[in-house]
Amino acid sequence: MRSLSFLLLFGVATVSALVQPATAGPIAFDGRWSEQRLQLFNSNDYVFNGRSLQITSDGAVSLAWMRTQTSDWGATLASWNWAVDQSVPATDLRRKGGDDRNISLYFVFLPEAEAARMQGANIRQLQRTPSVRILQYVWGGTHAPGAIFGSPYAPGQGANVMLRQAGTGRATERVNLAQDFATAFGGAPGALVGIAVSADSDDTGTAIRATLSDLRVD
Repeated sequence: MRSLSFLLLFGVATVSALVQPATAGPIAFDGRWSEQRLQLFNSNDYVFNGRSLQITSDGAVSLAWMRTQTSDWGATLASWNWAVDQSVPATDLRRKGGDDRNISLYFVFLPEAEAARMQGANIRQLQRTPSVRILQYVWGGTHAPGAIFGSPYAPGQGANVMLRQAGTGRATERVNLAQDFATAFGGAPGALVGIAVSADSDDTGTAIRATLSDLRVD
């Protein structure tokens, strides 16, 4: 997996207040999502179908991302369905290079006051923000479900939360963002300012066929 410098991509929506109470609701896979290449000559294919996101990865890596609405900033829970019909091999996600995984679902947080203050923040400004934190829920790797450990690409800022080891199948997930954040980083998560999805098959030169659907934050 290439360096997760996608932290640079998240601008913050213009707001004039701190985090609002979260409103329960789905996150649609619609026109708010954008794909970002992490390599020059290859990328995944994403098909956005409203309720679902279809992912095809052939020896490639890239991500799809979106900014959340301010009404989602206070979310502390999330749920979704996902399925993997073709899987990469099990890899060690604690080291750089060779660490492919089927799907990672990222939840990006900033402290409440900082999220509000960074109105219209550009890419370079967010890059320099040391308080950005990311929970990365993972289907892939060799690690036991429930394991939480730091990302080698973003020490102190990103944490892998292992849900499924590499392999095919279908599953429904319900996670406590606040609890996992406290375990990974300590303290409360602050404002949920962005969500991203990636698939990663470039290091092993294999393929992924996967679907993510019915994503919801509360």
